[in-house]
Amino acid sequence: MIFDRWERIRGGLYGLLIGDALGVPYEFSSPGEIPARHLIEMSPPSDFSRAHSTVLAGTWSDDGAQALVLLDALVRNPELDLKEFTNGLLTWYRTGFMTPDDHVFDVGIQTTHALENYAKNGNPLTCSPSDDWNNGNGSLMRTLPCAFIAASTPIDIIGRARKQSIPTHGHPRSQLACAFYSLMAWQMVEGNAPVEALDYAQETLEHLIHPTEKQELTILLDGRLEPSKGSGYVVDSLWSAIRCVLATSNYENCVRNAIALGNDTDTTACIAGGLAGILYGEQGIPVRWRETLKGPAIVEDLLSRLKAAI
Repeated sequence: MIFDRWERIRGGLYGLLIGDALGVPYEFSSPGEIPARHLIEMSPPSDFSRAHSTVLAGTWSDDGAQALVLLDALVRNPELDLKEFTNGLLTWYRTGFMTPDDHVFDVGIQTTHALENYAKNGNPLTCSPSDDWNNGNGSLMRTLPCAFIAASTPIDIIGRARKQSIPTHGHPRSQLACAFYSLMAWQMVEGNAPVEALDYAQETLEHLIHPTEKQELTILLDGRLEPSKGSGYVVDSLWSAIRCVLATSNYENCVRNAIALGNDTDTTACIAGGLAGILYGEQGIPVRWRETLKGPAIVEDLLSRLKAAI
């Protein structure tokens, strides 16, 4: 089925949110503890010890909320006002902005440290921990909206993706992972097949990257050779999610495979689900999952504002 650009954008945003919400109950479980793939649903089997047991089925987590905060900031300013965006993240952290129920139930350790630092010093350029071990997937999970802005160039995409990573995940490796994913997503939004979009992202970054970051790009690209795993490391998350997209032929199997990797299930499924949503469109996402998703009014308001802006 052929979709237009707007249908791919809608599919991408809903794909991200639904993948996130689907993965929430399975978070922290090892691969061996995850139910059989056909049993992975918004509400797990009754004998499964679910994470976040008080959270209603269909509720997105920090992944989806931060993606919506980013989209809100990009609609206001496609160049991304970093101070405004980081203020939005802090408002989410403190009050539940862009959550379905004004409740924050899951925050990454690195993001917590960064936002606490920002609350103290007010500088989005310096608040992130940025040593080698500070390369979690917390900015990768939210970067998809960078691919939605019309009339973009590769340099625009890379700039937005890297910029949005800086407040919480400032290390070049995290920034490059966000740029890679956003380039791939952008090409898919424009109608290119996933493999073509993947090759484009790699070739573009190799061509445009500053020589001082070649080593970091090599580390990122070498992750393509590692086995899939549901870890919180940004390189693992990127390639595991991409493999889920490339190895399946529909949205449902893609996000179920992502969750089956265990551990950081909501984030792996969020990252994979965004690409799969672009590929298969909103109508390719199971109706039962779309109907279970909480907070649709928040999503539709943002989409209407985005459509008016582009």
